[in-house]
Amino acid sequence: MFTGLIETSGVLRRVTPKGPLVTLVIGAPAAMVAELTLGESVAVDGACLTVVRSGGETFDVDASAETLARTTLGARRTGDALHLERALRLGDRLGGHIVAGHVDATGSIRSRVSVGEALEVVVEAPPEVMRYVVAKGSIAVDGVSLTVNAVLPDAFSLVLIPHTQSIVHLHRKQPGERVNLEADLLGKYVERLLAPRAEGSGPRPPIDLEFLARHGFV
Repeated sequence: MFTGLIETSGVLRRVTPKGPLVTLVIGAPAAMVAELTLGESVAVDGACLTVVRSGGETFDVDASAETLARTTLGARRTGDALHLERALRLGDRLGGHIVAGHVDATGSIRSRVSVGEALEVVVEAPPEVMRYVVAKGSIAVDGVSLTVNAVLPDAFSLVLIPHTQSIVHLHRKQPGERVNLEADLLGKYVERLLAPRAEGSGPRPPIDLEFLARHGFV
């Protein structure tokens, strides 16, 4: 699990085919690489990948065909910047929101407009993501935990404040560029929990605070 608070930026150094997989060699600060252990998870632009080698100022992760097809990683080129976040440790502050690192789909930048020192960005998203998007809710864009500013029929808007722009590189994305999207995990579980009610099968207990507490939502 991750929080969507980006730890640092890395750079794609090399892409090496490895049978049905590809190995991504990622450059990162030496201090981060020194702490990585074989087999640990790192979110790379929001996609949870496993470290298979580390040393110096680079580490390697393997990406499957499914990962390459579902995310933007298959289109990345040498020299591209990447958001990096190590897995959440028990006891850490949860400053963002629960991010699984399982990208739902890709979206694209529709527009970007300066609002003072901030930047408003509109992101187009497919229906399988939009169904979970709510105003003032959370969404991960290229692994970054962000608050939804407004919801449109097929898109949503975000506001990148100056501090966010100083840490991540989403503000450099231009209209038409693609981004990885992961909807809020809580919404998916609520939908799954309520599915029998929508289908008319089984008993229908009231949705109240007791019900939500019993199922771990409050």
